[in-house]
Amino acid sequence: MKLDFIDLGKLSISKANMRYAKKAPDVSDILPTVRARGVLVPLIVRPNCAEGAFEIVAGARRFTAATIVAGEKGEAEPLPCAILEEGDDAAALEASLIENVARRDADEVTQWVTYTRLVMEGRSVADLAETFGMPEPMVRRILALGNLLPRIRSLYAKEKISAGTVRHLTMASKGQQRAWLALFDDADAYCPQGNQLKNWLFGGGAIKVDHALFDVEASGLAIIADLFGDERYFADSDAFWTAQLAAVEARRARFLEDGWAEVAVLPKGEYFREWEFRHAPKRKGGRIYIEVHGSGEIDIREGYVTAKEAARLDKGERIEAAPKPKRPELTSRMQTYVDLHRHAAVRAALTGHPAVALRLMVAHAIAGSPLWNVRIEPQSARQDDVRESVEVCRAETMFDEKRRAVLALIGFDADEPSVTGGNSMPLAPLFKRLLDLPDRAVMDVIAIVIGETLFAGSAAVEAVGLHIGIDMASWWNADNAFFDGLRDKEVLTALVAEVSGAEVAAANAKEKSATLKAIIRDHLDGTNGRTKVEGWVPKWMTFPPAAYTARGGVGTVAAHGEIAAPEAEEEPQRQAA
Repeated sequence: MKLDFIDLGKLSISKANMRYAKKAPDVSDILPTVRARGVLVPLIVRPNCAEGAFEIVAGARRFTAATIVAGEKGEAEPLPCAILEEGDDAAALEASLIENVARRDADEVTQWVTYTRLVMEGRSVADLAETFGMPEPMVRRILALGNLLPRIRSLYAKEKISAGTVRHLTMASKGQQRAWLALFDDADAYCPQGNQLKNWLFGGGAIKVDHALFDVEASGLAIIADLFGDERYFADSDAFWTAQLAAVEARRARFLEDGWAEVAVLPKGEYFREWEFRHAPKRKGGRIYIEVHGSGEIDIREGYVTAKEAARLDKGERIEAAPKPKRPELTSRMQTYVDLHRHAAVRAALTGHPAVALRLMVAHAIAGSPLWNVRIEPQSARQDDVRESVEVCRAETMFDEKRRAVLALIGFDADEPSVTGGNSMPLAPLFKRLLDLPDRAVMDVIAIVIGETLFAGSAAVEAVGLHIGIDMASWWNADNAFFDGLRDKEVLTALVAEVSGAEVAAANAKEKSATLKAIIRDHLDGTNGRTKVEGWVPKWMTFPPAAYTARGGVGTVAAHGEIAAPEAEEEPQRQAA
């Protein structure tokens, strides 16, 4: 076999070629590349009967694309060819089979590696799109894979996770990606994939930006977008609904001003049963029904009456229209003017009354408002024994007593499950009640509100615990749920070394997990002849926390790292100052 450049006019497709047919093959995918770069991969050819002519064994699509480009340009360039020995039909068939059957399109991760290298060499997205014959958004989508953690790209390339899972992971922060990988690696944990990832990322309320009736950019609401640029979601679904329902009400008011007899807003999630209604124009008493879907979508049904009312219309009877609303004293513009000036005056004056501002802040945290959306830490756990362990622990018992005292202090029912959002009292009356309380009592209320809304497992918990100097031995004792969760032999051996000494740990290193747990229990209880160990707490739970292995995967240690890193960066600056 030798390589040579052969004129286009001396080439024809061999009957031994798998793609031989009277109809030309589809070359739409490679045509842009041939236009931009020419034919780069040699065709496999062999001499035919005509003198100086060759027939194509493999490469019919490249030949067809080159023929089209030659017709467009009015000139043809020689094509690179690998020439087989004359007359070997078996070799020709084999070459055609290998090229067409063994070929496999590159996966997106492989494409990302290549595209990234080309971008680093100065190629633009437009250049890549032209060269490889694909839309620019598709090129950007592939390049966006670079924002994923390398291991996630590897899982995708090995087809261990789906394209849908990758698409949603592009909306996750690096921290969320690491948390997802921890779930993926934990055989006992639930790892959300595909569309379920949206609920995991958005706390069960993934709402598309496209569904908003209001000006999204002007609202200032946080938006999370996938790196492919195809989907955008609201980061806070509660904030979305506050703005969306306000926009629905504004839309309703405009319909009424336009003369519609009635505009009904259905409760969220309630469907408009179209079969129970008939179309009717505005002049005959038709109404507007606004359907609010749980997904955030809004459907507006114009001009409907009930089936019974439609029957009356068919008989020539009229439907009594609802009385037209009276024109308000202030137009929408003037009401906005008044509201904003009063707002400016109040907030300016509040700067001189911090005690009043403090009480107003507490009232907002408890009752909420269109601009305040505070959620309670649910302290949820999939396992019943873990949930029960927390519910009956000393710390939770004491917090519940303090919470009940605060509920009574501000006049709420003591059986409410929480202070935050635990009562239907509106914001303004609650604020007035807080004004009557002394500062010390308000501070007690704040402590409960913050405790209810402090995110479990966050760096904030770590920062507060370190500042206060919490001794976990005063609040925690090892229980059955703790021991049931211990499964790692390396960790169990390290725990035995802590409570019983290195020699005992080494002597029992090959024992079963149950034996190692029994040794730890005996030391904590002072039973079976073992010395009682008082106030023992595993390193993960102390302030600051630590790990027993170098493998990582300890959330408290990672949280501590989030607050330790900024301190390490500030130290050289303090020394320089």
